[in-house]
Amino acid sequence: MLDIRNATQADYESIWEIIQQVISSGDTYVFAPDSSRERMLAYWCGQDKYTYVAELNGKLVGTFMIKDNQPDLGSHIANAGFMTDPTATGQGVGTAMGTFSLEEAKRLGYTAMQFNIVIKSNDRAVRLWQKLGFTIIGEIPDAFTHKQNGLTNAYIMYRKL
Repeated sequence: MLDIRNATQADYESIWEIIQQVISSGDTYVFAPDSSRERMLAYWCGQDKYTYVAELNGKLVGTFMIKDNQPDLGSHIANAGFMTDPTATGQGVGTAMGTFSLEEAKRLGYTAMQFNIVIKSNDRAVRLWQKLGFTIIGEIPDAFTHKQNGLTNAYIMYRKL
């Protein structure tokens, strides 16, 4: 059974292992593949974020964070980031974290969620977010330097809560 809960400092090593695996491919996240543990944990688990983990049979298999998309007068719209352990792909972890995050963002007082950069070639993510009710509201040309494909477009995706 998948359990989603708030992350604790005891989870940091497992969170880092997932982040490291996900960013190392250079095809889905803007972070440099050689980003340091310290930099990534400071970002992912920063005080401006609500950070969560997903456990399957006692093993941490995913993590996500929710934050204000913009400061002050734009803070009613949430932004979020999601990473799943590559060994757990296809087990519904992303869908469960996405569904939970929408409910949690609403509970936290957000009125909508927006993703500022969903890499167009990341078909799994685009399909998942569309399945969860997100709409593509814009496309940014050459927004991402894909490790294999070079400059790649990205979507801005949005959903009211």
